[in-house]
Amino acid sequence: MRKSFLIALLILGVTACVVSAQQSPSAKTAIFAGGCFWCMQPEFDHTTGVIKTTVGYTGGTASDANYQAVSSHKTQHREAIEVTYDPAQVSYEKLLAIYWSNIDPTQADGQFADVGLSYQAAIYYGNDEEKKIVEASKEALGKSGLYEKPIVTQILPAMTFYPAEEYHQKYYLKNASHYEAYHVGSGREAYQKKMATKKQKSKAPSPVASPTR
Repeated sequence: MRKSFLIALLILGVTACVVSAQQSPSAKTAIFAGGCFWCMQPEFDHTTGVIKTTVGYTGGTASDANYQAVSSHKTQHREAIEVTYDPAQVSYEKLLAIYWSNIDPTQADGQFADVGLSYQAAIYYGNDEEKKIVEASKEALGKSGLYEKPIVTQILPAMTFYPAEEYHQKYYLKNASHYEAYHVGSGREAYQKKMATKKQKSKAPSPVASPTR
């Protein structure tokens, strides 16, 4: 009985810490669209300073969004990820660097094998400061010499974000084998490995430049 009671207290304590972190007045959110939202979640989840990630839909004008409608391109929404983070532990610039490393910023019609508006890449800024940081980061990426084509990822003002259905959340953990097959089959993993090798050879700095003040 005593052991069960202690375990219950521990669980409650961990839950309280998580809730407290999520409600912290210093916590901020960042929203990124980068193709299949399953593939955007793992690296952000493994980043120190990230409190929570939620995959969902944004960018459309409809009053609601769901997977069937969005994936059928019946709305103007895109698959996206909302990252809740502690700016004292991880910067917005760092999150941008993670985002760039997960997508092909030269592809305009979608991401990898996924084509259509709902898969098109975009960064949704929440204020003028974020917009300046994103624009500077995108410009630095274009000047890095890593890409033969122009950087076409859109920079857009944040709109209402709708969390996706529960079965999509942490899909890489819930359905690991299917996720891995999709990650490889879509061409994303091979592209990421190719770009990582290219960066090592060029020793190019990470595109996280802040705007001149």
